Amino acid sequence: MLSSVLHAKELTIERIFDSPSLDGDAPRNLQVSPDGQRVTFLKGKKTDYDQLDLWEYHIASGETRMLFDSAALQQGNSELSDEEKARRERMRLSGSGIVSYQWSKDGKALLFPMGGNVFYHELGKSGATQLLDTEAFETDIKLSPKGNYISFIRDQNLYIKHITSGKEIAITEDGGGDIKYGMAEFVAQEEMNRMTGYWWSPDESHIAFTRVDEKPVDIITRSEIYADSITTIEQKYPAAGTPNVAITLAVQNIETGAREWIDLGKEKDIYFARGQWMSAGVFTYQWQSRNQQKLELRAYDLESKTQQLLLSETSNTWVNLHDDLTFLPSRNQFIWASERDGFKHLYLYNNDGSLVKQLTKGKWVVDELEAVDLKANKLFFTGRKDTPLERHLYSVDLHDSTIAKVTEQPGFHGIAFSSDASIYVDTVSTANNPPQVSLHNASGEQITWLEENAINKSHPLYVYQDSWTKPEFGTITTDDNATLYYRLYKPENMKRKNPVIVYLYGGPHAQVVTNSWGGNRGLLMQYWVDQGYVVFSIDNRGSNYRGKAFEDPIFKKMGSIEVSDQVAGVKFLRTLPYVDGNRIGVYGHSYGGYMTLMSMFKAGDYFAAGVSGAPVTDWRLYDTHYTERYMGNPGTDDDAYTASSVFPYAKNLKGELLIYHGMADDNVLFTHSTKLYKHLQDMAIPFETMDYPGKKHSIRGKQTGIHLYKTITRFFNRNLHPEKE
Repeated sequence: MLSSVLHAKELTIERIFDSPSLDGDAPRNLQVSPDGQRVTFLKGKKTDYDQLDLWEYHIASGETRMLFDSAALQQGNSELSDEEKARRERMRLSGSGIVSYQWSKDGKALLFPMGGNVFYHELGKSGATQLLDTEAFETDIKLSPKGNYISFIRDQNLYIKHITSGKEIAITEDGGGDIKYGMAEFVAQEEMNRMTGYWWSPDESHIAFTRVDEKPVDIITRSEIYADSITTIEQKYPAAGTPNVAITLAVQNIETGAREWIDLGKEKDIYFARGQWMSAGVFTYQWQSRNQQKLELRAYDLESKTQQLLLSETSNTWVNLHDDLTFLPSRNQFIWASERDGFKHLYLYNNDGSLVKQLTKGKWVVDELEAVDLKANKLFFTGRKDTPLERHLYSVDLHDSTIAKVTEQPGFHGIAFSSDASIYVDTVSTANNPPQVSLHNASGEQITWLEENAINKSHPLYVYQDSWTKPEFGTITTDDNATLYYRLYKPENMKRKNPVIVYLYGGPHAQVVTNSWGGNRGLLMQYWVDQGYVVFSIDNRGSNYRGKAFEDPIFKKMGSIEVSDQVAGVKFLRTLPYVDGNRIGVYGHSYGGYMTLMSMFKAGDYFAAGVSGAPVTDWRLYDTHYTERYMGNPGTDDDAYTASSVFPYAKNLKGELLIYHGMADDNVLFTHSTKLYKHLQDMAIPFETMDYPGKKHSIRGKQTGIHLYKTITRFFNRNLHPEKE
């Protein structure tokens, strides 16, 4: 996986980006075929790690082969539509060629979109058939449950196409402008992790879909600044406190075309969070209140045309969404995840909404439900039962709730099961070992390596093992008795006082301190340690995987407890004999960029220099679903928004500050930074900037990445480590 990294003993920033690392030629999107006979995955070419092809490992023969070369299928370059570019940005999908694929439920066919078209491959037959060939750019292309149709969005309308006959049916026809059918709106994609707006019934007789009307949403005018041009874009962007889309839900009979509109209730200012079929005749959806303090699971019966409230989750702060709802048709039951006892756990319900029992419990969290084996009466889930720093696979008995740990190898495990839960693919890494991919049976016994990636003499990281710095993990206790986990890299020279770089994120639904491979950023930390820095991270309250009580202190108080906890980390650093307490810098991106600003502005006595990447500066400028979840509505909580913005504190800047931002960022808009630039300039407070023409929120690109890492490092060298200049 790291086949071209580091060829000399001195680690440089250029060599970091020569490495494919976790995001390069490591297999992506690993799936076990429904028949359990093969593992499929996407992998980059040796000459271009971003050009992805479709591969398979055949379990019986032990052979690995390329199924489809994307370059051979794609004729010329295909320009992505604006909608697809935005969708991929929301999905954090990078690369070109074949970036996603889907197995048919029976395991006899594969479907993979590419370049706005879609290809269909039947096992046992050579080649792939192109099913769409239009001037339009189709998106969200799916195989129907029985494999008879494909479905897709074209020009904001929902279509289906019969694979054998080639007959195409427009489910909707009046989409366009503000009206979008079967499409997830901006906040659904960006904040709810819902990337679709339509759902097939299991028997292919019906299709449920949303109708989104964007007319109520305010239009913002923003500029995308490129090296040689400036594009002015009018974008529908629901900033905090402003109207969201109007959303409605329909179910349509495929054969007759008859359509039923489902009543979502009198309150229209709501979120449609999830959709899922319980059975061929019952569609369920998750309804969320605008303030996100209530989440309801509702079921609509097609035959009786009635609805039933199956369950309701409430909170005085907010209710987190999840993707763990799993129906067990043979038992008329379903699995649900809830944080009602303070930690995310799994619960068993009857289909009528009556609770059977809680399946997991304790002061630890479940990550995800991974698989169900009803023959063995087991569920498989990933979670943090043993430590919040590692993710492991566990099983729980449906009868007596006995929990057994399946994975034994230390580290962070990513799991992909076969549909019958008999085998799984395990991608595991640690802070010191890049990902290894192996195949296991359900008991945890290893069947084979798919990518051993062992650091032996032939591995490009081998020559660095003598100088490789293994991080130390530990905890500190705050003055108000909270336990915080940290990660600490110590430089070789412990006899002198060393400067420190604190890397942070600090926001909700994220975790920095884990025993997992850090990719390019992890290699950058190794480079900094080689340069004589102490590198430190701590997960403050508000971050994830420690339970709801650990998250809740940020409610209507963003930028407060997080900074206090980071200061507690610095106080700990100052007790270490090898740390220079006057030369501590802080760096973060996105929420981490916001945290850098708040740390520099509110705790300037602790941080001598800071690098803020793509920061939020005023939460009024960010979107509804994310911001109001944690901050309330600015119409009623205006004081909280003011207290959580960076502007009241900017006058207190003492140290050196560098801000960078992508000039075409459509997530944290460039306006966040330009507004702060003007504010600091009006107060005649010096600071540095580095803005990237044409770049989105992630600041992607190899050469841009090298430039960014060098810019950050040179800034810290000038201000914390001048002997390195």
